[in-house]
Amino acid sequence: MWDVERPGGDRDLRYFTPRSASQGAVRWGGALELSDRRRARMTEPRERPVVRLSLGRSLAELALGGACAVTLSLLLQFVVSRIHVGPGTYVLDALVSLVSAVILVVLFAPIGFGWAARWPLWPILAGAWAALTALATLILAIPLAATRFYFGGSGVDNTFRLQYMERLASTTSLADVNYQGLPAYYPGSWFWLGGRFANLLGVDGWVAYKPYSITWGALAAVIAFVLWSLVLRRRLALLAAVVTVLAGFIAFGPDEPYAWPTTAWLPPIALLAWHVFRRRARVPAWPLVLIGVYLGFCAITYTLHLVFSAVVMLVLAALAGFLDARAGTPLWPIMWRQLTRLVVIGVLGAVLGLITWGPFILAGGLGKPNVAAHFLPEIGAYFPTPFVPTSMLGVLCLAGLVWLLFRVFQDSAAGAREVDRDAALALLVIAVVVYGWFTLSTLALAAHTTLLAFRFVVTLNVVLAIAGVFAAVDLLHWLPRIGSLARIRTIGVVLAVAGALSLVQAGVELSSGITAGAESDYYADGVNAKSERDPAQDGSWTGELITVINQLSGRPPTQNIVLTTYDRLLSFQPYWSFQQTTPHYANPLANYTGRNDEIRYWASSANSDEFRARLASNPHPHPNVFVLRGGGRTPPGKLLLRIASDSFPQADPVRVDQVAFDQRLFDSLHFAWREVGPFVVIIER
Repeated sequence: MWDVERPGGDRDLRYFTPRSASQGAVRWGGALELSDRRRARMTEPRERPVVRLSLGRSLAELALGGACAVTLSLLLQFVVSRIHVGPGTYVLDALVSLVSAVILVVLFAPIGFGWAARWPLWPILAGAWAALTALATLILAIPLAATRFYFGGSGVDNTFRLQYMERLASTTSLADVNYQGLPAYYPGSWFWLGGRFANLLGVDGWVAYKPYSITWGALAAVIAFVLWSLVLRRRLALLAAVVTVLAGFIAFGPDEPYAWPTTAWLPPIALLAWHVFRRRARVPAWPLVLIGVYLGFCAITYTLHLVFSAVVMLVLAALAGFLDARAGTPLWPIMWRQLTRLVVIGVLGAVLGLITWGPFILAGGLGKPNVAAHFLPEIGAYFPTPFVPTSMLGVLCLAGLVWLLFRVFQDSAAGAREVDRDAALALLVIAVVVYGWFTLSTLALAAHTTLLAFRFVVTLNVVLAIAGVFAAVDLLHWLPRIGSLARIRTIGVVLAVAGALSLVQAGVELSSGITAGAESDYYADGVNAKSERDPAQDGSWTGELITVINQLSGRPPTQNIVLTTYDRLLSFQPYWSFQQTTPHYANPLANYTGRNDEIRYWASSANSDEFRARLASNPHPHPNVFVLRGGGRTPPGKLLLRIASDSFPQADPVRVDQVAFDQRLFDSLHFAWREVGPFVVIIER
């Protein structure tokens, strides 16, 4: 097979078996003469190497694979953008099915039939990178071919995400998404790179969000393959990467494209960490560094994954120590060994995390209350059960659950297996931590908060699906005992392609509702992907609102602080906002509740002079642009502003109130205003 290279490289003699070493000695010097001590050392059981690849090869594959993924993904997205198919059709779904089937055949046939064993390693790796990139890119890009938006359009959480992209495309600093002059609270490294991506393409941040997110989907797939290659044989690593993409797509992990990479990379990192913690001998430094870099990447992109992954590492270290102690190793050496390795990993992760968290911590943000975890959707109220066999994913996850339990509690010497028990144990630990997280999140309700456990449903889906594939591989490894190898290989390839295609089509079907939002939401010019412009929809006035604000203010967008009742406006221009549209994304340093009280205080002003005085005396930079709702749907002489507040533990955790401003408050030469559809734009001169 094409995965026969030994740990440390194809020709690393350090990992030859004793028999190979003796043959080499005969070849080089005749009769083999070994001292008793050397002979005893060679016949002793040797510990498993921590990694299967050398540092140099690992870095080369990470760099070359990443470059291949980014380049090819962008090229494929350009080709997909040339598909002139409008929204509201199944043509794009049909294209996804066809293209995916071709890619899956190209992936599985060489592995299943052994053709790859005849080819050089690097061309095979390049082919694997290209196939993974094409699969991850096209199942995301083709359904979105008719729109400039990513999944979800510009609504709900995407309003915040597009706003962050727009903000960091307008500055090279890690600025807060919403509030002028505050250090960022929400980790912004992924969005900062997205800003540079938008600058490189010469487009607005909201335009860059879709191709940037899809590119990260491809990059996550290829890097997952490289990481799995550190701890598994190549074909198993490739299978694990493929099922990661497909299971993640069904669970719609790429819906949060900045959280998806750390989800996809956690299983191989966990297995690598298990090898590190189980090894009694000295561990090479670079696997520790790699694990620390992973944790640091979590810290600067998605903090929840940092905490979850840290818990996984602690459980793995404790379990490895327990097994060593049960085998008779003294307790103190175990504790010292595990503690030093954990400290190296933790310190490196913490140092990297300071890139985004340092300014916020120095500003005193950790001591401020926030409501970021005040969210309990329906999916978070129940323990996840992806192993219900009502779909292909359910069958795969059920097989994975059975395999995990069977392999972990099976005697390690009981028969040959394609996938060793270490992989099963690392995956099972992640699954157990997910259920433990759900349990603690429910208990946290007593403290009027949650742990956002629903975010790890996709993690569990991916882990159990990977285990299901490993179960299938073990089964195919056993079947040749009762049938011909050629027949078993053919059956395996056909079932692999059919099962994977079923996962692809299930994912496309599940994503259709989210794609619909991307096709119907309005762009910055007030027109959507269907070329519609319905004046009854707020989004149709976006372009005119932007034009009027820029004309009346005479200032660049980054010099305007907006108080708006139409929150999507902030997704298309890098305006600062006096108040975040939802409290869950608000910076704790901003005093969200206090700002709401301040807004109500302004609205109670008796006249324009008092209103302006109150604006000037508030402790925060005050708004110089107001976008309020007027027209026939508002009380006579009133302008309405929508403000939000936390209503947890309601299913919809945001309560919306209307604050009414008297039009006379803006009846002054210091303000200029203009009606734009259902809105009134007011500019402080």
